[in-house]
Amino acid sequence: MKTALVTGSSRGIGKAIALKLAKDGFKIFVHCSGDTSNANEVKEEIIKNGGVAEVVSANLCNIEETKKIIEITGNLDVLILNASIQIKKPWEEITLDDCYNQLNCNYVSSLLLIQQAVPFMKENGWGRIVTIGSVQESKPHPDMLVYSSSKAAQTNMVKSLAVQLAPFGITVNNVAPGVIYTDRNKEALSDENYAKKVTDSIPAGFYGTPEDCAPTVSLLCSNDGKYITGQSIYIDGGKSL
Repeated sequence: MKTALVTGSSRGIGKAIALKLAKDGFKIFVHCSGDTSNANEVKEEIIKNGGVAEVVSANLCNIEETKKIIEITGNLDVLILNASIQIKKPWEEITLDDCYNQLNCNYVSSLLLIQQAVPFMKENGWGRIVTIGSVQESKPHPDMLVYSSSKAAQTNMVKSLAVQLAPFGITVNNVAPGVIYTDRNKEALSDENYAKKVTDSIPAGFYGTPEDCAPTVSLLCSNDGKYITGQSIYIDGGKSL
């Protein structure tokens, strides 16, 4: 049984991806930061549906905690880098802590986990790495400067690594969701005027769900996705256009 780590998978997009990959037959490491109650619920749901799962907790803003994750999970066949921090404020008010926390979680942790996971993938001649980016890579929100910048940096890393790792049977791709209805933005989208403004900016005319993102990640992690690498695939109803 192949193993997959999905960071930030106790809720939202990460949870949907974890549940889908479990159905695909992967053993899932459900990752969370701090309180493990939601992660354990995801684990139990996977097990109830006949899958295999364990929970791993680590704060990806903390470099030392990040480095210990692979020690807990062991060798990985699939690495899904979904966890991120999004701090919304005008660029003039961004503090160094705001900057460091977002960069560490959204970019540096991805690099560290890839560095640790790739040796086994190389040895095995097979591996799948998928980063979860954002439509903000192409259309940055004015009050999320560091977040959008970190996502763009992560995708540039994907393009570089895809070339370097392709000879070893390892694909590296990015999936960039648009406006997805998760608990992160549920409160904002509950405002009817704001929700209309958002949907009016999406050619498809509606925002997506976490389950809209999971099938594409599933394809990229499968043998059917072996010829797709170095790509950034937008799942955004056309918002990036």
